[in-house]
Amino acid sequence: METEILSDNITLRTIYERRSVRKFKNIAIDHDTITRILDAGRMAPSAMNKQPWKFYILTEKDTIKAFSKEIAKVTARTFVKSHSGSDVIRTAIQLLHMLKEGDLFKRPDPIFHGAPVVVFIAAPRENEWAAIDVGMCAQNMMLAAKALGLDSCPIGLAKYVEQTKIFSRLQVPLAEQVHLAVIFGCGDEEPDVHKRTRNNAFFIE
Repeated sequence: METEILSDNITLRTIYERRSVRKFKNIAIDHDTITRILDAGRMAPSAMNKQPWKFYILTEKDTIKAFSKEIAKVTARTFVKSHSGSDVIRTAIQLLHMLKEGDLFKRPDPIFHGAPVVVFIAAPRENEWAAIDVGMCAQNMMLAAKALGLDSCPIGLAKYVEQTKIFSRLQVPLAEQVHLAVIFGCGDEEPDVHKRTRNNAFFIE
């Protein structure tokens, strides 16, 4: 859709301008802004209005780096273990994708990309709709961040935090499961929009 068509609709413009950013400026985000982003997440729809999400937030640089490095270690072990010999080609392609910008696991912050805010989103393990609800919540938060002049990126690898030796520091109860994390901050890059597939809509009469 042409930019000029969207220019008079702030909601559509925010949706179309949001990008996943993996490079951030060294600028802290104040708690009031974080709360506004969380409040937007809380406005997401959820199955039977259970609002299952819980937010576990990191803002200290050293703590973020510690979790990032531990998650990276688990990710590497899990990735290799979960691929059998028959999947060698697929494994190689995925590894190349992960390492395309350099040695991912040797970076100071390999998982959270230097973002000043990391929000882990968890939900009750027994809630079968939690993953869907958390996804909608995360999208609300990312759009709210964009509307507030910030950037974001969903981090699926963050679910491996439960397998790290420092997981207890998050204080997530055993009855809850971490589904993903979302990082927020002042972006230091402007990624191009990826081409969108448009032959995937089917009108049924």
